[in-house]
Parts: sequence; structure tokens; C-alpha cells
Amino acid sequence: MTPPRPDRTALPARRSSVLAVFAAVHVLAFVLLLPRIIAGETYGDVVLYRHWAFHGFSTGVWLGIDDAWVYPAGAMLPMIVAGLLGQELYLLGWFLLCLVLNLTAVLALLNSGATRYGWQAAYLWTLLTAILGPVAFARVDGVTGPLVVVGLICAAAHPVFASSVLSLATWIKVWPAAAVLALLITARARGRVVLAGLLVSGVIVGVAASRGGLGNVVGFLSTQGERGMQLEAPLATPGLWQAILGDATTVEFNAEIHTMEIRGSFAEPLAALMDAFLCLAVASIALLMVAALRKRADRAQLVVTGTLALVGALIVFNKVGSPQFMLWLVAVISVGAALNGRRWIVPSALMVLIAVLTTLVYPIFYIQLHEALQPGVALLLSARNLLVVVVFGWAVRQLRLLPSSVPGTAPLTPLSRR
Repeated sequence: MTPPRPDRTALPARRSSVLAVFAAVHVLAFVLLLPRIIAGETYGDVVLYRHWAFHGFSTGVWLGIDDAWVYPAGAMLPMIVAGLLGQELYLLGWFLLCLVLNLTAVLALLNSGATRYGWQAAYLWTLLTAILGPVAFARVDGVTGPLVVVGLICAAAHPVFASSVLSLATWIKVWPAAAVLALLITARARGRVVLAGLLVSGVIVGVAASRGGLGNVVGFLSTQGERGMQLEAPLATPGLWQAILGDATTVEFNAEIHTMEIRGSFAEPLAALMDAFLCLAVASIALLMVAALRKRADRAQLVVTGTLALVGALIVFNKVGSPQFMLWLVAVISVGAALNGRRWIVPSALMVLIAVLTTLVYPIFYIQLHEALQPGVALLLSARNLLVVVVFGWAVRQLRLLPSSVPGTAPLTPLSRR
């Protein structure tokens, strides 16, 4: 018995409906940002992006190339693009950049021949973008998320293109490296995939080398080493409750990097071990992927499931716990939903809850958490962190189950075989 074919006659109407909802969400976001745009102001981390971009425009000194930076050198590219409209309209430029990239992701979900449930996944992507709007339109992760969607959708049919897109995204923010690793493990044309990634990396490194700033290109790799356990990190949750209960644990402001960190009790020893935990988790997931591949797991399924597990590890075993990290999950889960529909209902439904809880914590009750450590807000954060761990565990479990396909079903990709 083969899976039911989608009703092709209904697809145009569904696509139009998705695009209408997409437009409504982005019009609402624009209206909310409009007062700041008119006033020449910015919002969230876009304040920093504008400062960094126009510092480069005025001095010719570019962070990540001419000077050390917390981000990879490629992160300056979207910041420069947003600045093309001028300093006063920088927020408008950033919003338009996010709009174009989000639309690209939605169109990829809707129009790819590799996705069976594209329009449902496009609704999910749009819904989660709306819920996480405060970070989706104000953090550089809102740029990399759509790129990862495009890269993962193209992974099966166009692995070289996917490698190029995902490598570019990695040079903007490190987390898409999870998708690059998953693609390297699963791709048949592994040599060409590696070459495409090296070419993208070579261009960026070459530009840096031509300006004499080669050492600064990899400077972002050492910027996290001295950080403590951030208040919002999943594994910092016990420390958060220790601080609330007054159990020899405090929450202190790190003025250098503008974060709240947990000090005392187990926090420092745990922070020192987090990098080792993360490396062990990534290595274990890679081994699970290799084992699944040897058992002839579907490669398209393996790359997206493996990416979700790797991204989950990057969040769970991270000293940092910023709200924009949830955008990483959104990108991968949207592609998983496009490939699997109801079989990914667990992470999809959990992602909606995670997004709601994340926005409740930031920005709605952020002050109450950081300044007063209110137990009610801490409970919201704890629930969010627990759900993230559950999604991570679900992805790891799915990796182990992938070789056992559903009886009587045809491969999900490519759809042209249906």
C-alpha cells in the first residue's frame, strides 16, 4: 500500500492561503516596528548590528576581519546589507532582509518536489515566526534560520548547492555547522559537498587574508571559553532554582558580555565541563548517524533527523541560553514536518509550546526574571528548557529507529517516484 497522493488541485489555493497568512504576519510585524523606524531607532540586537556596520563604513575597520569579534566574519554581510538604506532606516533594512529570507524559506517549503507536506510546514514556519517575532526580527539567527531551511530542503536533490548555502550560514552564525556535519555524513557526493563548503569558506578567509586579518577570522572560536553558566541555559535550571531558594548560589551580571550568569554551588564546575559534554554528544550523534546509514536509512530523513539531534545538543549542552536559539529548532523542525507530516507531530507541537514559553520569558517577563528572580517566571523558563531536552531526546531516539521504516510505505523522497 502506497501513501495517498496529495490533492494537486487544492495546492494552489493552499499556497495562496499560506502566502496570505505570511503577509499578514509580516505586515503586523512591520506595523509594530513602524514607530521605531520612523524615529530612526532600532530594536533588540539590531542596535549593535547598526553600530558595527556603520563603524565599518566610517572607519574601514571591519569586525571579524580587521579586529576580533564574537561572531564569524560572515555575520557582517547581513549587517552591511541592512545598512544600504542608511543609518536612519537601518531597522527597515533589517526587517526587509528578514522578510525576503523568510519568504524564500516559505517558497522552498511550498514548491520543493522533495517535500510531501510543504504547505503544512509553511504554516508551521509562519506561526512560529509570529510567536518568536521579538527575536526573529531582531537577531542574526533570524537570517540563518531561513538559509538552513533552504539548505536542508535541497540536501537530497542538490547536495552541492545545499553545502554552499549551509556553509555560508555557518560563517554568519556557527550553529548551521550541525546541518553541514549531517550533510557530510549522509551525502553520496561527499567530495563535491566538501569542495563546495571549502570554496565558500575560502572566499571568506581569502578576503580576510587579503586585509591581513587572518587571525581574527577564527577569533570567535575562543570568545566563549571564559563564560559562566548563563541564567537561561537548559542545564543551568537547577542552579536557577538554587539561587531562588537562596542555596549558596547567586545570579550575577557579567558586564563584559552583558549576560546574567549563575555563580556558586555546582555552576562553575559544570561550566568547565560543558564543552566536553558538547563534544561527546556531537560525536555520539555522528556515530548514530553513521550506524543508521549503514543500515540503509533514508538519507533525506537521516539528514534532517540528525540535524535536529545535533542542534538539540548545541542548545542543551551550551553555557549560553539565549532565546534566539529556539529559531534553530524552528528551522529544522519545519523541514522535518515538510518531509514527514504527522510523524513529526511531537516535535512540531512541542515547538509551538517552546515558542510561546520563550516569548513569555523574553521579552514579556524578562525583567522579572533577571532583576527579581520571580519563581513564576522561572517556572516558565524551566518548562521551556525541559521541553527542549524532550525534543533533543526525541530526535536521538528517532535516529535509532530510522532503519525501521513504517511497514508498507514507499520512500519519502524523491516525490517524483510517487
